[in-house]
This record gives sequence, C-alpha cells and structure tokens, in this order.
Amino acid sequence: MKSAKEVVDTMYNGDAFSQWLGIEVQSCEAGACKLSMRVREEMTNGFKIAHGGISYSLADSALAFASNGHGQHALSIETAISHTKPVKAGEKITATASEIRKSRSIGIYEVRVENEAGDLIAHFKGTVFRKDTEW
Repeated sequence: MKSAKEVVDTMYNGDAFSQWLGIEVQSCEAGACKLSMRVREEMTNGFKIAHGGISYSLADSALAFASNGHGQHALSIETAISHTKPVKAGEKITATASEIRKSRSIGIYEVRVENEAGDLIAHFKGTVFRKDTEW
C-alpha cells in the first residue's frame, strides 16, 4: 500500500484545479493534512474579498488528501462550511484537516481554515465513503 505522501503526490499531480489555486502541501499523513495557498485578485468577488468557493476548495482538497492518505480511495459524500471572517487578495490561508472518526467504509473530518494571524476564517466538515480500492 502506498504511503500518505505517495498518495497525496499522485493526487496533486493529477489535480489541475488545486495546482491552479496554488495550493502547497505543508504536511500530510494518514487522516491528516495541512495545506496553504495565497489568495489572488482573480479569486475575489464583487465585495473585493475572497469568493467563498476559494476557502471551500482549499478545505475540500485538505479533506481529500487526508482521507485518501490511508491508501484507500475515499470520496466525499457530504460537506458543509461556515465562513467566519473575510479574506482579501494577498492573504495566505491554511487548511488543517483532522480525522474525527474512521470506520471501514466512512470517515468524518474537520477542517479549520485560518489566516496568517491564526484567526479562523472558515470551519468545514466532511464525510467520505471509503472504497475497497487501494491507491
């Protein structure tokens, strides 16, 4: 079975969207992942703050990498996000995914998205279905 780093490298190399976002993998292990990215001007909305989809996408990638880090294919089946603080262009944001519960077929994860000051800007929860397929 592949290690968490091997799985994340394979996933990231085939993930054009995460690459376009400029996501950088800070750390990864089975059930946990830390990613960061810098918000660019073209990622802002009419209020000149980051579009909600930006923090959502970063958190979703953290969920994917953390849940697949066990070496088994895992696909999200439910996600939710609460945005708690606005982000402007130029700010660096970090998503930290933690496994809350893992069974043979289901995994539940929490992802905290923070700005450079360590303020919570979004709270994300994701549930994944764990397939029998190995990476």
